[in-house]
Amino acid sequence: MEIKRVLIADDSKFMRLVMRNLMISQGLEVVGEAEDVPQAVKKYHELKPDLVTMDLVMPGDSGLKGVEQIRQMDPNARILVISALGQQQMIDDAMRLGAKGFVEKPLKAEQLAEALVMLRKGA
Repeated sequence: MEIKRVLIADDSKFMRLVMRNLMISQGLEVVGEAEDVPQAVKKYHELKPDLVTMDLVMPGDSGLKGVEQIRQMDPNARILVISALGQQQMIDDAMRLGAKGFVEKPLKAEQLAEALVMLRKGA
């Protein structure tokens, strides 16, 4: 399945800008941004993006809750966790809840490109 439209969920405005620029450089269209989990879930429902990037640490609910809620809404949702947390347990939890990949911050263009290739292959 092709990935063209992306929703970025991160509480940091700076990180959303960095991710937006990286996504555009990969030929993707950023259709929306969210700064917390409720906003991400709402925008996913409204925008139906091909991919959601989800930070794990945000105010209020954690990104794990966002992964869970979006996957409940759409079992085929593709979610790429992008977080500074290198905690293996949270990564494992995100994957168990249905995330399709993980990229650690600080985000590098090569890591994002590699993750997108894997997602496009359906990994």
